[in-house]
Amino acid sequence: YLARKFFYLWAKITFGQVLPSKARCFYDQKILQKTFGEWKEQWTVCREKKLSLRADNYYSHLLLNLIFKAWRAYVCQQQGKRNKYYVAESHAKKQTMLRTWQHWLVYVDVQRTKHGMQSVALAFRERSCLRISWTVWRRQHYQKCSGHKMNILALQHWAQSLQFRAWLQWRELYLYTQNERQKNIRAVTHYQHWELRRCMGAWLGYLNLHRVKKHQNEMAQEFHRSRVLRRCFSDWQLSWECRRRMHAHQRDLEKQAARIALWRVFAHWKHYVVLCVEEAQQCELAEKHYKCHLLVLQKFWNRWKSRL
Repeated sequence: YLARKFFYLWAKITFGQVLPSKARCFYDQKILQKTFGEWKEQWTVCREKKLSLRADNYYSHLLLNLIFKAWRAYVCQQQGKRNKYYVAESHAKKQTMLRTWQHWLVYVDVQRTKHGMQSVALAFRERSCLRISWTVWRRQHYQKCSGHKMNILALQHWAQSLQFRAWLQWRELYLYTQNERQKNIRAVTHYQHWELRRCMGAWLGYLNLHRVKKHQNEMAQEFHRSRVLRRCFSDWQLSWECRRRMHAHQRDLEKQAARIALWRVFAHWKHYVVLCVEEAQQCELAEKHYKCHLLVLQKFWNRWKSRL
């Protein structure tokens, strides 16, 4: 009991208030805290990757839903226009047939009247030879009236045919303007979706780059702190080994354990640096591919605008 008491007094006077056992416990706690911090960072990164994947899937599903709704509205509109076109075409055909029938009835009435007047004239000529001149004049007058009526009917038919041709030209021009308007609307919608997707990709790239830089800075600070702590611990361990040569075997074991822990930390850090380099290379390749894709899209967009 006295030997242990004087040994504790001698250790307190030699090493101060901090005993080697307390320093060892403090070092073990720091190693555990650092390991837990690295594990927590890895878990946070994995969770953020899962959330980003879920956000990308939801964004693609939303885009597909919007495209399907726009396509369905366009199909309904085209069906309605096609039905209206069929109704208008059938109405035009009916109107043309009705006018042709009316003209044919007028022509038949004129022919009947003409034949009746010719028969009456022949009967009158047969009944009376004195009215030959009157019959000739009447016949000429009837021919003039019939020619005038036929000219009027021809002019009416010509006007109706011109009106029908003008209506056909107006319908073709209207269909062409509607198609051009739909093409412009689809082009504007596609350009808006493409701009939104490009802004979203740029924002995600900037967020990932900012997150990687922040993580690299934190890892560099942690490595600097661990390096300073390791240097201080090495200096303290050397002084402790010089002063305390009585426990050589225990000192060698603690030194070997410290080296193993430091080697593990260095191996973890080296593996993390390799992963960061690979991720940076992948991000660079993805950015180059995205730039090439943007150049191709811009080329086709300029070609489409020039053709339009």
